[in-house]
Amino acid sequence: MLTIHVYIKNIKSFPSLQLTFLEFQCVRKSSEMAAVKLFAPVMSTAATRVVLCLEEVGAEYERVDIDMATGEHKSPAHLARNPFGQVPAFQDGDLVLFESRAIGRYVLRKFKSSDVDLLHGSSLEESAMVNVWLEVEAQQYDKAIFPIFFQVMVIPNIFHGVSDEKVIGENLEKLGRVLDVYEARLSQTKYLAGDFFSFADLSHYPITHFAIKFPQVAPLFEARPHVKAWWKSLESRPAVKKVAAKLPQLS
Repeated sequence: MLTIHVYIKNIKSFPSLQLTFLEFQCVRKSSEMAAVKLFAPVMSTAATRVVLCLEEVGAEYERVDIDMATGEHKSPAHLARNPFGQVPAFQDGDLVLFESRAIGRYVLRKFKSSDVDLLHGSSLEESAMVNVWLEVEAQQYDKAIFPIFFQVMVIPNIFHGVSDEKVIGENLEKLGRVLDVYEARLSQTKYLAGDFFSFADLSHYPITHFAIKFPQVAPLFEARPHVKAWWKSLESRPAVKKVAAKLPQLS
């Protein structure tokens, strides 16, 4: 690290230089701030939700791998970060958070800029709609698509078991009904919360990135033109492309 020593006997005599010196100090302190930390394995779709938020706002961050195969997520050190023994966990100085959607909101608030405001907090109506569709993603969409993801990907590839076709079928029907609602909504607005991109859209990406490649799931998106266009728009975002390139490639 380059250190610059500035010696001025009476900086008050040089007001313009005083401002420059103070600005330099602020820049230096900012550059020395520790990056936020995200504790989770690469495969975690919940952690990917947080990574997407960090990339969208251009924040510096450090990823700390948690080896769930050896039970590291149940270790005392990780339980101090997430008392439920799950991932991800997040640290920003003395602040420790868990639950990916809550972490995402924090990141998007802290690093919000005039260019990136995915919570749309400056508008009561827009932020309310973002919250509505975040709830829909968590309570409707995720509860339909996650069991499919778990049966198709996790059980055979991680637990070396046999997928339950009944569970897959039941949840494909649920997902279809949810996507019918999405199709109707997206026929009226470009994105879920309105004609603006938001965290409500971004939050769908991690698990869908994998599930849309399943032969059981892909036709559900193809059959709904507005949902398909929405998904293509989501995939085209620079931050999404950057994160997707680092996700595991599954056969």
